[in-house]
Amino acid sequence: MRTNSSRGEELARGVGRHLKARGFACLEEFIPAPGLRVDVIALSQKGFLWIIECKSSQLDFYSDKKWHKYLPYCDQFFFAVDRSFPHHILPSDVGLIIADKYDAETIRLGSTLKVSPGRRKSITIKLAFNATERYGYLKESMYRRSILSRW
Repeated sequence: MRTNSSRGEELARGVGRHLKARGFACLEEFIPAPGLRVDVIALSQKGFLWIIECKSSQLDFYSDKKWHKYLPYCDQFFFAVDRSFPHHILPSDVGLIIADKYDAETIRLGSTLKVSPGRRKSITIKLAFNATERYGYLKESMYRRSILSRW
């Protein structure tokens, strides 16, 4: 049996693959500000910021009291859910993505939001720094595994 956490991770994977195929750079589990953590943040080649919250169940959606706080950090906000999720309970003024662990489909865009120039610069730098740190960690981890496999 899959947990809600693993279902959310599967949705995030599908969302990431979908957006990467459309020219976005994506990062999961990003902290735009203290006390906030988004499931997926995506940066377009033109510098637009999208935030996607993956909801694995109705309970997950109803218990999320922070999603409104993410709006000042993005140009578009989306909920990503699977096909069986009751879409009618989601707010109609935000974007909707239907996803599974392999891919996703953008069903609708939400209202366009405006990130302030200073915040956009700060988030973009933080996103680049986080991605570079994760890449370095992954590279070091792969190096250590290759060294250990030789023994």
